[in-house]
Amino acid sequence: MTTAPPVPLRDRLGLPASAGRHRRLVGAHLVDSLGTGLVLAFTLVYFARTTSLSLTAIGAAVSAARLLALPTALGVGPLIDRCGARPVAAAANVVSTLAYTGFLLADRVWAIVLVCLLAQVGQAGYWTASTGLVVLASPPVERTRWFALVSTLRNTGLGVGGALGALLVGDGGTGGLRLLVALNAASYLAAGVLLAVWRPDSPPPSAAPAGPGEGGYRAVLADRRYLLMVAANLAFVLSSMALAVLVALHVTQALHLSASVAGALLVLNGVQVVVTQSPVSRLLEGVRPTRAVAAGSALNALAFAVFAVLPGAPGWVVGTGLVAAMLVYNLAETVATPGREELSVALAHPARRGRCLAVNQLSWSIGQALAPGLLTLLFVRGPAWPWLFLLIVSLAAVPAFLHLERPTAPVSDIPSETGTPARV
Repeated sequence: MTTAPPVPLRDRLGLPASAGRHRRLVGAHLVDSLGTGLVLAFTLVYFARTTSLSLTAIGAAVSAARLLALPTALGVGPLIDRCGARPVAAAANVVSTLAYTGFLLADRVWAIVLVCLLAQVGQAGYWTASTGLVVLASPPVERTRWFALVSTLRNTGLGVGGALGALLVGDGGTGGLRLLVALNAASYLAAGVLLAVWRPDSPPPSAAPAGPGEGGYRAVLADRRYLLMVAANLAFVLSSMALAVLVALHVTQALHLSASVAGALLVLNGVQVVVTQSPVSRLLEGVRPTRAVAAGSALNALAFAVFAVLPGAPGWVVGTGLVAAMLVYNLAETVATPGREELSVALAHPARRGRCLAVNQLSWSIGQALAPGLLTLLFVRGPAWPWLFLLIVSLAAVPAFLHLERPTAPVSDIPSETGTPARV
């Protein structure tokens, strides 16, 4: 009787076998996310302490920069199609380096608008190209594992960066803040260098040149299947903003609990996603991406239903309900994230993949810009209203994702393990 060989630890954890050959890419993702986490919550604080400008003027300048940066993804898409994802991502990190170096000199409203605009352009450029980096690094059968790894690296970097940022800001002076910004600029430069010297195992297969009128954004907008995926993905864009906009508001104003409870829930989110993302993705490897993403949207709806009913629940139920809702919300993220990224690639025509990814990234930029105002407006009408809105949107996305399974002519050059087009 023969015994089965032991399963490698890498497989038990759901890590891609090719990750070891692409340490520079892994390092670039981690360092980039670390830099983002360093200043994610401290931009307004930095300018308020290092300039004589009012908080209102600073807030208006930052908002103006973010609005001006919204079209960035549309400009980056053609560059990815023409030059490739790696040089575009490396250049985006250089732009971020220049932006945060400029933070050290900005003391006027126009200067804050300029450096924050550069920072947004760098971030949008990098994350528009990042999906293409995974396509370069991973064989088709490992792509879901790679997307899970990138999600884990991003959450790890954001968490560590945020904790380090809080430590440096804690002294109340400007020295720690300036050191924070300088470290951030250095981190983006390091990430850019890692990408510049990284080389995939082999050049990516070149897609057939697009025919007249086939390679522009008009062709992307005519691709109803891809647009359906983008529209359904808005449910996840809005759901992701619940963490930044609603959780603390709900805990402190609707449930009348300490802000430390909200902080603990945010820590729970980061820890759970980092620890479970790759193992959960491994368990779902036999599931079609469309079904995994639909399941993630349904889990989000369940979490939002629990959040919505908590204000009317007995006091002894509230604590347990908050933890349960957060656990389900975090599970939805780990279930859906790799599948969403896989769909954004698999449904994109190879000749215009960069433009397709740009449209997908633009939906995130617009959704993240609109969600704070929309969700807070609903919250003012009643603490359950934003959760019910998110619940309805999440449920509506489920049949939309499942509709993507309907047979259609293959548009992707991504094969499955057997050599046939990947199932979506």
